[in-house]
Amino acid sequence: MPAKLSVNVNKIATLRNSRGGNNPDVLKVAADCEAFGADGITVHPRPDERHIRYNDVRALKRQVRTELNIEGNPKEEKFVQLVLETMPHQVTLVPDDPGQLTSNHGWDTINEQAYLQEIIALFKHAGIRVSIFVDPVVAMIKGAANTGTDRIELYTEDYAKKFITDPLSAVEPYVAAAEEAHRLKLGINAGHDLDMHNLGFFSKHLPHLAEVSIGHALICDALYYGLENTIRLYKRAITPAP
Repeated sequence: MPAKLSVNVNKIATLRNSRGGNNPDVLKVAADCEAFGADGITVHPRPDERHIRYNDVRALKRQVRTELNIEGNPKEEKFVQLVLETMPHQVTLVPDDPGQLTSNHGWDTINEQAYLQEIIALFKHAGIRVSIFVDPVVAMIKGAANTGTDRIELYTEDYAKKFITDPLSAVEPYVAAAEEAHRLKLGINAGHDLDMHNLGFFSKHLPHLAEVSIGHALICDALYYGLENTIRLYKRAITPAP
């Protein structure tokens, strides 16, 4: 079974917020993404609401017909309360620093294991599937298995950078991490800087991949190819050849 594609609509909200008003309409774009074949919608609300606003998340939960994935830092109480209020299909926990431009590292699942166990149990008790952002390091995967999380999301920026010069070397640590995660019965997601050029190679080589979450690159490509065609191209990239 091919991995699912969850489209991150943060960039749509950024464009809307840059001018005021409601153009582009985040809710309409999310609905169109689903209609064009996306398997889910991802949002990453931050405390300053510089792109996705908390009320966007509430409205999306009422509308999304596939899966809603909310990413964010659980050390922000406002985020925790939003997730418990909206009850998404999945929450992805990311160790962002205050004011961080974009996510750039995974959890230290060893030193922060006790904290992660507590916050993950809170979300799982509410019936929400939990994924945590991790680097492709086997020790961190083993630590993740002790937190109670359902899934990991492999942070793929390093893969994207190294893919340009040496694709096989770039994907090797991710393959090792995925094999360990599968052995430990963890679901495997991936995201960050995956794009039309590197996604096919990644999905072909990574075993047991359940879901990719892609926003920035997909929205950039949509400027040239159109949103519907772009989603189809990305879906094709993660679909194994017959």
